[in-house]
Amino acid sequence: MKPFLCATLISIAFTATATTGGAAQAEGWTGKASFYSHGVRTASGARFLPRGLTAAHRSLPFGTKLRVTNLVNHRTVTVTVNDRGPFVRGRILDLSAGAADVLGFRNAGVAQVHIERVAQLQRDAALEGADRAQN
Repeated sequence: MKPFLCATLISIAFTATATTGGAAQAEGWTGKASFYSHGVRTASGARFLPRGLTAAHRSLPFGTKLRVTNLVNHRTVTVTVNDRGPFVRGRILDLSAGAADVLGFRNAGVAQVHIERVAQLQRDAALEGADRAQN
C-alpha cells in the first residue's frame, strides 16, 4: 500500500507543476477573495494591521508569500499568509484592507482572483533560465 500511496503523491506533485514546452507552470488557484479590516491578533500571533499586505488562508503555512492577481483589472499584489480563513463558503482567500485597495476591489467587497506561491514562481523562473542555458 505504501508504494501505491507514494506513486499517487508523486503523480499529484507532477500534475501540479506540469511542464509545457520546457517552461514550468506555477501551482496556482483561482477563486473568490474577500477582505477584512478588523481584529487585534492573527492566528499566527502577529498584530493585525489593516493597511498591511497580509492574507488569511485555510491551510497554507504562516509566512507563505502569495502573488494575488485581480482577474478583472489585472492588478497584482504580494501578500504574506499570517491568519486563518476565509470562513465563508466559496472563498479561497481573505485579504487585508490594504491588499484589497492595491487590487482595487475594496468597494466591491469580493473579487475573482488568481493566487500563486511566490517561492514556486521563483523556482519555476530558475528552471526556465536553466532550460534556456542548456539550449
